[in-house]
Amino acid sequence: MPHLTTGGGAARCTGRRGPEPGRGLAEFPGDGRGWEPRPGGGAANGPWGRLRIGVPGYAHPLLAPAEWAELTRPGTPLEWVVLTVANGPGDRPDPHCLAAAGKLVNAGVRVLGRVDLAGGARPFGELVADADRYAQWYRVGGFLLDRCPADRAGLAAVRRAAAALRTVAENAGVRAAASGCGRRGTGSPGAAGLPGGYVVLGHGGHPHPGYAELADQLITFSGAWADYRWSQVAEWTAGHPPERFAHFVHGVPRTHLEEAARIARWQGAGTVFFTDRPGGGPAGFGTTPPAAAGASRTADGVSGALGGHSAAFESLPGYWDEFVSRIGPGVSE
Repeated sequence: MPHLTTGGGAARCTGRRGPEPGRGLAEFPGDGRGWEPRPGGGAANGPWGRLRIGVPGYAHPLLAPAEWAELTRPGTPLEWVVLTVANGPGDRPDPHCLAAAGKLVNAGVRVLGRVDLAGGARPFGELVADADRYAQWYRVGGFLLDRCPADRAGLAAVRRAAAALRTVAENAGVRAAASGCGRRGTGSPGAAGLPGGYVVLGHGGHPHPGYAELADQLITFSGAWADYRWSQVAEWTAGHPPERFAHFVHGVPRTHLEEAARIARWQGAGTVFFTDRPGGGPAGFGTTPPAAAGASRTADGVSGALGGHSAAFESLPGYWDEFVSRIGPGVSE
């Protein structure tokens, strides 16, 4: 896999990779993140301790009812769930998405609306309009800004968009509370300590470090297991806690789940989604970031982590129950 770097000196890579196959996490020196295994036993210890699940975006609830139903199981360690209706919020409320999102929001799960930045090419007004529809119709607690620019030049535009979308989510939440429409799914407090709604930036690779100041979380890997197991991490990420980073990996065999968890923890990612489903969605979705860009590329050449729907992330992993029970409480508990 190419080293994860960006142009303009944005992200240098350290030699710190995931643990080599077959080696335990304890064999690697601490890096100041506190990633040594927790004392005691249980599913939350070992390489799985402190990890939580981020769901990149299941297929439409009408096509994937089992997937959405699983997310409402008590004890599922969800950090957030992405909702996209028609490559955005759609033109009108979708009854199936309303029901699915409503169940999650009422259960206190953070639901994020996917807003496509198109590498910074979309007009600001369109982004705000998309965000407002998500917030009004589906009561989302924040947004995934997908196909997000990764270079220094894009910082100002993303800063403006992220701040505006935070305000949209916050204002909609205030209105919902005042009208007695029920609570909004918020999950844990914002990792970056920023006001307003929760914001995740979908880069798919390591962006310029300035982006870490703009969002609660960055998606810094989205790709195949064959690349992930030899991936490297940008040095600047060591200055941030694990809850600031998310990794999405497809094609992970069941027998390598623990190794994938070790890599995520060693690279300082606190939110993950591992699946045995192969890649193969639209160009650029779930592909490994090229070295010169620091983010995956779609057919139109725009960077992003979730630039379209991939079959790999639209359905449940074949080992979903095991995945959930290793991270948090077992699904039968």
